[in-house]
Amino acid sequence: MDIHQILAHLPHRYPFLLVDRVLELELGKSIHAYKNVTINEPFFQGHFPHHPVMPGVLILEALAQAAGILSFRTMEAKPTEDSVFYFVGIDQARFKKPVMPGDQLHLFVESKRRVRNVWKYQASAQVDGAVVAEAELMCAKQDIVA
Repeated sequence: MDIHQILAHLPHRYPFLLVDRVLELELGKSIHAYKNVTINEPFFQGHFPHHPVMPGVLILEALAQAAGILSFRTMEAKPTEDSVFYFVGIDQARFKKPVMPGDQLHLFVESKRRVRNVWKYQASAQVDGAVVAEAELMCAKQDIVA
């Protein structure tokens, strides 16, 4: 999937869109995507200017966005203004190495379970084949009441 297809399957936009390309997607099962991490990212201005490191919470957010693409494609749906997917749980989160400007952050997400509107995933992020972060993620679809 290129960036245009990603934009069609995620509600996120700059500066919060954290997936650049999808390399592999098996409906209902898994996704492999990546984000090119550049020094131009707005968060590097403050985290940390003298030694820029991608915040761990944004690595988890990138994994969640990859999970969102997997879920929307599996449901054969696209985001609407009537609902939103929220994090409802992050378990077993581990950060093993810092992610720096110039890295290509590979996002691997596997769908573990879906019960009604709640999805559970196993996720890991890698740089150069080494795991930099991993977690179990749970997301839920919530209707927006006007």
